Amino acid sequence: MPAFAPLRVRGGGAGRLRRAVRRRRRVTAVGLAAAAAALAAAGPQAQASRGDPPPRPPAAAVAAVAMVSAPVRISDAATVRLLRPGDRVDVVAAGEPGRERERPRVVAAGARVVQVPPAEAGVGDGGALVVLSVPRETARALVGAAAVAHLAVTLC
Repeated sequence: MPAFAPLRVRGGGAGRLRRAVRRRRRVTAVGLAAAAAALAAAGPQAQASRGDPPPRPPAAAVAAVAMVSAPVRISDAATVRLLRPGDRVDVVAAGEPGRERERPRVVAAGARVVQVPPAEAGVGDGGALVVLSVPRETARALVGAAAVAHLAVTLC
């Protein structure tokens, strides 16, 4: 048999396969872009941009957020040991720096005790922690008062 060079076929299957894959990628990209546009047009922000009011959460969800749990460090640990979950207390801020002569002020009135965590080992006269259920605004006032004053509780 005579020796001859191998046959090479131009425009074979490899080129067709590449073109088909590219075409399929384009179709997939166009489909994803159309889905994203549809989702953007139907979303809550799109409703607001068209002038529609935003959807409101149910009334039960709004009422559930009205009360929050606020951890508060009370200066007198012995007083905290008297508290039990369910008790009602008034939280009083006293001894603010630069205001020693002013009267103590009530920061939270009638707050419900949710939890009294066990005393921390190794903490000296740093007071004790109590978790209170209070309105969100009162929780902010408690945080601010705790930063600048000593907090005490009175049982209601």
